Parts: sequence; C-alpha cells; structure tokens
Amino acid sequence: MPDFNGFTGSETFTQVPDSFFRTLLNEIDDLAELKVTLYTFWRIEHMEGGARFLCRSEFAEDVDFMSGLDGAAELDAGLEKAVQRGSLLRVQIDSAPEGGSGGFYFLNSPRGRAAAASMKKGDRRAAMHPPSAPPPERPNIFKLYEANIGPLTPLIADALKDCEQIYSPEWIEEAIGEAVKRNKRNWKYVEAILRSWKEKGHAKKQDRRDAQEDGRRYVEGEYAEYVEH
Repeated sequence: MPDFNGFTGSETFTQVPDSFFRTLLNEIDDLAELKVTLYTFWRIEHMEGGARFLCRSEFAEDVDFMSGLDGAAELDAGLEKAVQRGSLLRVQIDSAPEGGSGGFYFLNSPRGRAAAASMKKGDRRAAMHPPSAPPPERPNIFKLYEANIGPLTPLIADALKDCEQIYSPEWIEEAIGEAVKRNKRNWKYVEAILRSWKEKGHAKKQDRRDAQEDGRRYVEGEYAEYVEH
C-alpha cells in the first residue's frame, strides 16, 4: 500500500450531508457503491450551474477513479446499488447524446431531484452539455506564490496562511493570475485585489472590462501605494 503524506492546509473541501454519516455509512456494505457515492459527491460539489449530474462515461473515463475498481462491471454494480438504495437518481432518455448512453446520475438532493424531474419531463438542454472533467488538484498556495510572485519569506508565509482563512483558493489563484497578467508581482497588490472583490462582490466569470478598470485603479488610484514601479 502506498504511503499517504497527509492532507494539506490549502486544499478544497467537499460538503457531505450529515445523513450520509448518520445513516448511509452504516448501511452501505459494498465498497463499489461507497466509492461511486462519495465520488459523485466530490464531482458534483465542484460543478457550476443548476443541473448537476454525471454521465456513466464520466465515471468510466476517470483513470484514477477506475484504478480502484475492478473494471466496468464493478462500476455498473456500484451505480446500480446506489440507485436502488436511493442515494443516486438515474435518468435514461432516448437518443441520449454521446456519453449519456449509460444514464445520467444525480444526487438525491433537492437540487438533484428537481434537475432529474426536469430532464424526465423532456428538458434536454442539460443532457446536451459536454462531459465535464474531474476538478484539477489545486496547487499549494506557497508553491503558487513562489511560481508567480517570488521567493517565500516567513512574513509572506504568515500572510498567505491568514489569507487562506478569508478567501477561497479559487479567488487567491485568480487574483495572483491577475497580478501576473499586469506584471505587478507584489503580494500587497494581490491582497488589494482580493479586498476589492470581497467588498464589491466577485463572480468567477466577471466581465473582463471591469477587471481592467480595477487594474487601472490599483495602479493609479487608492491602491497605487502597493505597486512597485
């Protein structure tokens, strides 16, 4: 068995309902069912949009996940047991697009039930979406800083740890990316971006024109003191 080096302080987390631990964890006695159920929680937690589901192909094409199962037969058996138990919902439609021939799997949650019911009633828009990829492993914030900003010092390391308690890894990564694009490789500049996003609200897919206007304000306005010229 390979050694596990432990969890890090900068990785993202997946929400799992308490009822899973109170009820399902005691009832599930099949390892494949347990794996597909937890995998579905993880994948769907990191998706965007209203209709969140997985096609069978999205399970089967994840090489890392499938390495823990004994082939497609065990995958199908695990999915079937999860559906029979009621933790997952399966919708099968005629003329399913590529990837959907094995069914569409939803968590049996309020959002999942609504999306599954909509698909059953004939809403094919969600089913036409291309299969998603597993969420990428996010780099450690220290590595991210060193790769994009500069050498890590004890003071910067403390500032990064504090930042992780306030902002999501996605925000930090995106703010560093904005600083790099503007060639403002300065941590105070990154912090200024994050504070601005927190004060104004920030959507992941914000209008890039707004981002450019923010950049001019950092350089010319109230955040100019943080920029190294």
